[in-house]
Amino acid sequence: MTVIINRPSLCRTARYDPRWPRITAALAAMRERHRHAVRIVDADCACGTLLIAAARYARALGFTAIEGHGIDDAAPLIGRARAAATRLHDPAIGLSFERADIAQALAREADVPADILLCHDRHAADDDEASTARLLAAAGRVVIDDRVSGAIWKCAA
Repeated sequence: MTVIINRPSLCRTARYDPRWPRITAALAAMRERHRHAVRIVDADCACGTLLIAAARYARALGFTAIEGHGIDDAAPLIGRARAAATRLHDPAIGLSFERADIAQALAREADVPADILLCHDRHAADDDEASTARLLAAAGRVVIDDRVSGAIWKCAA
């Protein structure tokens, strides 16, 4: 049996993001385990481009319930992300964007950890690297950052 996946067209920003191959691999692995729902959190999401692309890709893979949550501390970028999300007309995809301190928002995310947490390496370089790593691990089951090494942190569920 041949399965054809209609992949959404990607914007250049998502396609060239160093995290994109790891995002697609993590989503594909979840679908191989017959998952139908996924929750993705993007810490420091900017205008939401990568999160929206990940949600669209998850839908193309066959996920039927996709929850995406973007966090950024810049109000103008969150406004752009919300505007972009309104152009996405798919009832299987729910996106929300929040202007907040990223550390505080990630602490709240630990209550119900995301399946995939997207972040930037610069968060690991904060003053207290160990507490930042614990915060990231608690907020997501799979943490994907943009380090060139391509590491995916897998956290215990």
